[in-house]
Amino acid sequence: MSTERVDVSDAAAGMLRQLTEQHGPLMFHQSGGCCDGSSPMCYPDGDFKTGNSDVHLGDLTIDGIDKPINFWMSESQFEYWSHTHLTVDLVKGRGSGFSVEAPEGFRFMIRSRLFTEEELAELAAVSR
Repeated sequence: MSTERVDVSDAAAGMLRQLTEQHGPLMFHQSGGCCDGSSPMCYPDGDFKTGNSDVHLGDLTIDGIDKPINFWMSESQFEYWSHTHLTVDLVKGRGSGFSVEAPEGFRFMIRSRLFTEEELAELAAVSR
């Protein structure tokens, strides 16, 4: 499958390399609105417990990081975002105190675009 649901910007990839050196393997979870709204939260891998109501959107593979970074989203949030491609980006400013980038003076955010008809068809074919 060539269509991915989630990707990462160059700026976010650079921060993720730094955070991986500090904290070890990482993971993302995007909830539906508590704490910092619907910003993606980055945790040391396994520190946030996912459950049956979470959807694994994909793995972020980043040069210089050995283990892909899992990206999860709550099922209720996925219902709203299922038709969009998400890109994890990095901006200046303080986000949630729960996310590991917060002390660095930056925060992760999501940029999105609608999937094309071709991408939606590819995703539908894979999920059958």
